[in-house]
Amino acid sequence: MSEVTPARVPGRDETIAGLLLARLGDDRPGLRSRDRTWTWDEVVREGAARAGLARELRRDDRPFHIGVLLDNVPEYVLWLGAAALGGATIVGINPTRTGAYLEQEVRHTDLQLIVTDAAGAKLLDGLDIGVPRDRFLLVDDEAYASRVAAHAGAEPAADPSVTPVTQMLLLFTSGTTGASKAARCSQGRLAELGRNNSAKYDIKREEISYCPMPLFHGNALMALWAPTLFAGGCVCLTPKFSASGFMPDVRFFGATFFTYVGKAIGYVLATPEKPDDADNTLTHGFGTEASPEDKAEFRRRFGARLVEGYGSSEGAGMIDHRAPGTPPTAFGKPMHGGVRIVNPETRETCDVAVLDEHGRVVNAEQAVGEIVDVDGAAKFEGYYKNPEADAERVRHGWYWTGDLGYVDADGFLYFGGRSGDWIRVDSENISALLTQLVVRRHPKIVDAVAFGVPDPRSGDQVMAAIEIPEGVEFDDLDFAAFLAAQDDLGTKGAPRFVRVSHSLPTTGSGKLRKKEMQLEGWRTTDPVYRWTARGGPSYAPMTDDDKTALREEFIANGRRRFLP
Repeated sequence: MSEVTPARVPGRDETIAGLLLARLGDDRPGLRSRDRTWTWDEVVREGAARAGLARELRRDDRPFHIGVLLDNVPEYVLWLGAAALGGATIVGINPTRTGAYLEQEVRHTDLQLIVTDAAGAKLLDGLDIGVPRDRFLLVDDEAYASRVAAHAGAEPAADPSVTPVTQMLLLFTSGTTGASKAARCSQGRLAELGRNNSAKYDIKREEISYCPMPLFHGNALMALWAPTLFAGGCVCLTPKFSASGFMPDVRFFGATFFTYVGKAIGYVLATPEKPDDADNTLTHGFGTEASPEDKAEFRRRFGARLVEGYGSSEGAGMIDHRAPGTPPTAFGKPMHGGVRIVNPETRETCDVAVLDEHGRVVNAEQAVGEIVDVDGAAKFEGYYKNPEADAERVRHGWYWTGDLGYVDADGFLYFGGRSGDWIRVDSENISALLTQLVVRRHPKIVDAVAFGVPDPRSGDQVMAAIEIPEGVEFDDLDFAAFLAAQDDLGTKGAPRFVRVSHSLPTTGSGKLRKKEMQLEGWRTTDPVYRWTARGGPSYAPMTDDDKTALREEFIANGRRRFLP
């Protein structure tokens, strides 16, 4: 049941199957839900039983892709074990997708079998996904347990076909537009990430790793499940992330480590503060997109440190997160000399960034470029059936991340945003990421994103989309005065348009749908406030008449093409 990804050049002769089999006989807890605890020995044996069931259900010699459409329940983890031991590939299906988008993703990966429950089966009703209903395994069906039990007697072993290059995962990237991209991940790469990340994120044998992020996402698998498996700690599951349930879960499990993405930290910090917040077992967490202010506030309230990182489902291991003296806004130092910041046009290494007293890059034209790994092309395993996307990632023998960055005089690397995150305002480069971080400081804003929108005359203007709690209105923010008090923002970094919502659109992993919001711009149906300078800096609601007049201004200046 194997599929080989020829681009893989494993750094170690390890597999996830091997890591699992090393846990046979281990009576320490390996998996917990609120209802039950499994020892590592039980986890391996339960995975092996499901591998036997999968082997029975395989029909032909095509690559054996198994779709899993479940919340974060123990069955998901046990099927990861089944795929590892059986040489199959797990395709995590995102339950936040619907309709044609969901149909496209599922069909794209050529599934032979779907593991789901009654709720997941209902989500797939009426979709042409290429998998007949008799190829569905419903884990909440009465017959399911007996079908698994029928394969429970054999001693766990890996399929003879399993090697480090055996494909184990297809991970859909979290983008919101364009053709589906499913990143390949072999057993060897995932095992290597387990080894490396257990050291990077300080995951030990005694770790109680709480997993509130969805298991169909690389964060949960690469930064929590695989490292905890390698270390022999315990993985604790909650079906879905809940801000109000976060600390009760931590206390129930006695969790010491967790991972996060997107808005999760903002939502937790938005819960009412309690005197006993710090009375918990957490020591640290790893994730992305938490601001320095969020990290400081999380540590103050809950006594746990947050480690921000840089990586993706396609490639990781580029940054040394443990570099001593790392500034609060930097990721760390490159792990090796092949990680560089280059001009994408000339491929020349960019200049060292010169930072002002607020940490802003004053020589952005010369210092900000794309993050590349000149030695990383061989490790990139590619996308499933998407040669165009492969060619975009690997050019001239280098691995191109598509992300922007810069390096300071001490060699620390900073994230400069995704491609397009530098906005040309009045002939100056403005960092959307900086505006975003500043806006997120507001104590009443749960999350925010900043991006460029076209100016009716030339260049761009800065726009922000903010999420505020129910019961809070934009006028309660005193937003213009707040921005004026932020010394590091600069006059051109203040957003000229602000979209206001109590629930901004997100991807399945909790990240804001930035591209979607950028395309909508001020034409969204959410309330939009526009910067005015009448009587001093302020914001006023943007009416339908205002939007019509602005559109006419684009037309009058021959820039209608900039309004999608």
